[in-house]
Amino acid sequence: MKILVTGTAGFIGYHLAKKLLERGDEVVGLDNINDYYDVNLKYGRLKELGISQEKIVEQSMTNSSLFPKHRFIKLNLADRDGMNRLFEAEKFDAVCHLAAQAGVRYSLENPHAYIESNITGFMNILEGCRHHGVINLAYASSSSVYGLNKSHPFQTSDKTEHPVSLYAATKKSNEMMAHTYSHLYGLQTTGLRFFTVYGPWGRPDMAPMLFTDAILNDRAIKVFNFGKMSRDFTYIGDIVEGLVKVIDNPASKNETWNSEDPEIASSSAPYRIYNIGNNAPVSLMKFIETIENALGKQAEKNMLPIQAGDVESTFADTSELMKDFNYKPDTSLDVGVAAFTKWYRKFYNI
Repeated sequence: MKILVTGTAGFIGYHLAKKLLERGDEVVGLDNINDYYDVNLKYGRLKELGISQEKIVEQSMTNSSLFPKHRFIKLNLADRDGMNRLFEAEKFDAVCHLAAQAGVRYSLENPHAYIESNITGFMNILEGCRHHGVINLAYASSSSVYGLNKSHPFQTSDKTEHPVSLYAATKKSNEMMAHTYSHLYGLQTTGLRFFTVYGPWGRPDMAPMLFTDAILNDRAIKVFNFGKMSRDFTYIGDIVEGLVKVIDNPASKNETWNSEDPEIASSSAPYRIYNIGNNAPVSLMKFIETIENALGKQAEKNMLPIQAGDVESTFADTSELMKDFNYKPDTSLDVGVAAFTKWYRKFYNI
């Protein structure tokens, strides 16, 4: 299969591209390599895919030195003409769209970046698929869409009309846009709501990297909501397994869907939404303790109030994922954190 994977300089996109290439797929990677966080980490991921920083030219294909079936293009999703040329030239069999402006807190500081990347960029993906014969689209959504919803675990049948960050609002918008294209043009769209993904090559703006960096450099870690938070931490390997299953089994119509009693996560169109999480929320204090144990060093803790845009807890109901794919993420926190801290020490020479 020839697959466009957007965001291959990013955390999840890199891991997915590597997995697909190792099993023999042809992968075209795309990223704009912005400076939201340290670009050296992004170029480090690309190097693992055989893409040399020195050979990257804006809007031109770079061939991988490690994977014969991999090429990379540096391109902004919001570049309408550039995206159209890419789709027209490549004739993809499937698209897995993972590129986005990420981060809940950053959306308070730079909201326009989220509209450009997550709304305009997603529209260009949908239009590229529509006009160039791609009917299989998987894309990243987020647990943040559940917003003010307090019911646990979060179910895809829950209403998600009350986001608490612009980032969440853009991800909810993506789901609605995808349904429109599924309904109008038969595009088979599957959205995966990710729950707090962590692991090797993770993002430096997320808790695992922030905590590990602070502990090893004798700085206090910031513990928001005075530690009274929990997250459904999900290991990157489990996320990638779920993505591959979705790519290989694109959405189909729900033949029993009833417009008078509509099921939220499916449709009479080929459209599906799934949660993908560990189905086992962990308290923030337990998570910190697990990192301390892996590093063999205690953290100094600065206890702070909850930040704007944050939610106190997340908890994924993954029963639909299990029902349709016989799959459930199951990597334990101890195993995942150990793998992450081992990578961290190696990458940063600690």
